[in-house]
Amino acid sequence: MKEQGIGHSHAKIILMGEHSVVYGEPAIALPLPDITLTVTIDRADKGGHQIKSRYFTGPLNKLPEKMAGVQRLISSLMHRFNGESDQWVMTIESQLPAERGMGSSAATAIAIVRAFFDLYEEQLSRELLLQLADIEEKVTHRSPSGLDAATVSSTSPLYFIKGKEGVALKMNLHATMVIADTGIKGATKEAIDAVKNELKTNHDSAQTHINHLGKLVNLTRDYLKNDESMSLGIALNSAQNDLKALKVSEPHLENLIVTANRNGALGAKLTGGGRGGCMFALTKTALGARKLAGILKDSGAQQVWLQPLGDTEESN
Repeated sequence: MKEQGIGHSHAKIILMGEHSVVYGEPAIALPLPDITLTVTIDRADKGGHQIKSRYFTGPLNKLPEKMAGVQRLISSLMHRFNGESDQWVMTIESQLPAERGMGSSAATAIAIVRAFFDLYEEQLSRELLLQLADIEEKVTHRSPSGLDAATVSSTSPLYFIKGKEGVALKMNLHATMVIADTGIKGATKEAIDAVKNELKTNHDSAQTHINHLGKLVNLTRDYLKNDESMSLGIALNSAQNDLKALKVSEPHLENLIVTANRNGALGAKLTGGGRGGCMFALTKTALGARKLAGILKDSGAQQVWLQPLGDTEESN
């Protein structure tokens, strides 16, 4: 056991396919490596197991209910390494907002697993990493698709179909993404129920939108590979129209999306569950992205992030 173990992860964003992925259509998620989360575990001589984070600081056994998944994961890892008697302080430093569709809980789980394996100097395969992170995700999200954990631990975009392993995509897109937070917690359950209701009351129309989202995802895969940022922007706007028709958008998101498109964005849409949370816009240049970020903040965005897009290679 070392004196210190460190684990890293990052945010993710669903580029396209949220909600339709639930009904068997594909989705594409992007890692956001510039929005980071780091877990550091420092050995201690006393104090048992202490947690330091923006949400809670104190002993492991006093973690609040909303961090029950983290507690379950840490307990499982301590048991795995026969480390129940070891004493340490775990510090979680995160740039990710919670409940905004950016993979905060999965990123925390991935970084915790990596930190424990580093602390105890054990090799960690990608398969085992995702399997262990799922311990936390099952508590937090009940029946997670696995997309979040796969993406926050990856350096490549992932093409994902529920029930199957994500496939890493080559991305050769010269553009910049501007992500803006409405400041409203995403209401994923409400949004999922809204789609179900649309399928029940307006089945043919809702199914058409879901199928169209799947087609847009497959087109997007080619746009990413072939540096077709203009075409991708058009696809993003089209996907937003589908999501709006499925009743998962809301006025704060719409305001930022319309503002982005009126101020030079190639396209814009919500991301994640919807009914709040985040949206993103695509710009051709970094300068355009910085200008748009300021405009979105002036238009009500609580927080804004910039993520350059470009060549990526997969690594564990």
